[in-house]
Amino acid sequence: MKKSFSRWLLKVMGWKVGPEGEDVPKCVICVAPHTSNWDFIFGKLFYLAVGRDAKFLIKKDWFFFPFNLLFDWLGGVPVDRKKKTSVTDQMVEEFNRREKFQLAITPEGTRKAAQEWKKGFYYIANGAHVPIMIAYLDYGKKEIGIKGLFYPTGDVEEDICKIRSYYRGVTARHPERFVE
Repeated sequence: MKKSFSRWLLKVMGWKVGPEGEDVPKCVICVAPHTSNWDFIFGKLFYLAVGRDAKFLIKKDWFFFPFNLLFDWLGGVPVDRKKKTSVTDQMVEEFNRREKFQLAITPEGTRKAAQEWKKGFYYIANGAHVPIMIAYLDYGKKEIGIKGLFYPTGDVEEDICKIRSYYRGVTARHPERFVE
């Protein structure tokens, strides 16, 4: 029901479901470009349309009634910034304790133009020994899809360059805010 409704909704809004990629039980989903709040809505609809359930990070402070019900339903994973362990370590723990866990992260960390990507998504994947799924939102083609899986080698700078190269030619909702 969710799958067909999400596909229908995307179609009504003029969007195409692109390549679905391999469905792996655990991965960090690198979602780019991220220049608009609409990216979350379209991304969530895409993932539902392909029958998957992605989680996302949200401050633990937002997990209070009644918002906790909404964020839990949407797939929010509370992050406690007051803990002595880093967010990376907290997420590696999450990966270790779950059988299935797909965590969506926008590497830009903002909807504004970001010359440098935040590397947390990479460190989480590397620490948890899971692949990075390369997800894209192309507003030019009105297509959302998966470009493939990337397995971190441990060479952060080189790997980030390779991951960013997957997004060449992808048009953001606000192209001036996306730095390839």
